[in-house]
Amino acid sequence: MRAGNDAIAVVILAAGQGSRMLSELPKVLHKIGGVPMVGHAIAAARTLEPERLIVVAGHGADAVRKAVGALDAEAQIALQDQQLGTGHAVRQAMPALEGFEGRVIVLYGDTPFISPETLAALRDHPADVVVLGFDAADPGRYGRLVTGPRGLERIVEYKDADEATRAITLCNSGVLAADAAMLGALLGRLTNENAAGEYYLTDIPALARGEGASVDVVRCDEAETLGINTRAELAGAEAIFQASARRAALDSGVTLTAPETVYFALDTAIGRDAVIGPSVIFGPGVSVESGAEIAGFCHLEGCHIASGATVGPFARLRPGAEIGGDAHIGNFVEVKNSVLAEGVKVGHLTYLGDADIGAHSNIGAGTVTCNYDGVMKHRTTIGEAAFIGSDTMLVAPVRIGARAMTGSGSVITQDVPDEALGLGRAKQVNKPGLAARIMAALRQTKAQKHQKKDQG
Repeated sequence: MRAGNDAIAVVILAAGQGSRMLSELPKVLHKIGGVPMVGHAIAAARTLEPERLIVVAGHGADAVRKAVGALDAEAQIALQDQQLGTGHAVRQAMPALEGFEGRVIVLYGDTPFISPETLAALRDHPADVVVLGFDAADPGRYGRLVTGPRGLERIVEYKDADEATRAITLCNSGVLAADAAMLGALLGRLTNENAAGEYYLTDIPALARGEGASVDVVRCDEAETLGINTRAELAGAEAIFQASARRAALDSGVTLTAPETVYFALDTAIGRDAVIGPSVIFGPGVSVESGAEIAGFCHLEGCHIASGATVGPFARLRPGAEIGGDAHIGNFVEVKNSVLAEGVKVGHLTYLGDADIGAHSNIGAGTVTCNYDGVMKHRTTIGEAAFIGSDTMLVAPVRIGARAMTGSGSVITQDVPDEALGLGRAKQVNKPGLAARIMAALRQTKAQKHQKKDQG
């Protein structure tokens, strides 16, 4: 039995091409719940608080490196230049484990649903080597786990199994946990003397038992071991994820008025007593506090919505949107990289980008913060209790003072002081009878064109 070192390292294998996906994108970068598949494995691994986390990349390594860096800045990348099997892949991670003393858990970047509870069981099991198995409803061509009084006796691939062994329903997931020093030594003894000419991680348990080490199995639900190899399986995995996320939201006290139409991201966080309307889509990085309401047909990403706020319907919140308590974001409003303080009201048909909006301000319909000059972005600042008239163009950088106003239809290019009225529009001039004369002339021109066409 292993010593009582609680240190954990996780190696995630993410080097495969995934040719059955028929995609230039590495398989592990296809998304489930708005996050690349490898991100699900990383998130699960982080629940163990590992001392080291290594992702083995191969096909599309630069893209995988970039995606992993965005998901987890502390994760290390090991490179597998040639894909020579799972054992060979884990070998590439061993230099990153130099000096580590503890248990290593090997996961797969295309197996997104292994639970934190299962990982904890792999971490805590006393055997020197632990394999994750599952009882399959249809074992098919899975490798079988043959167990006995001393735990796991051997792993038998389907093609090598006799009828009695094929009748076993306990199957191999490929996930494995082992002491780091033992794993490193056993990886060095792997051979590629097989039909595929590859180094198999599944040979590790037999080598360990041959040296007198203890080898055993942790069981999990079959659904946790689901691997993604095709577009159809990706779609099925998305459905599984969304069903699970909806159940979790309902079970935590969130109201979903039409659960089957709401789509969550892996990291969506919603407080109890929040209300989510139909056809709401959550991208990554969204948090909604208790008591907030998101009306139907909204799209949210990278934003935070405080308690008591209402959003939508048909609103879009983009990364950096901070919506304060009791604020209201109405239909066809887009907010990006902007902070809206408590009680701000933005009723409809408005774009707020790179802005800071003071408490209890009212933003009229059709308002636009003109934040981009073609090269750089600039911020708009609006003080508390300001009133922005409908169809105001705020040309940033610009500041509207507290309790100030802008006239409807204004183009504001200069700061407006506190409590002042800003007007930026041409003086209206009325020309008596001119509209009728213009219309008559236009109708005459049209009639003449039709007459020439008929004569031609």
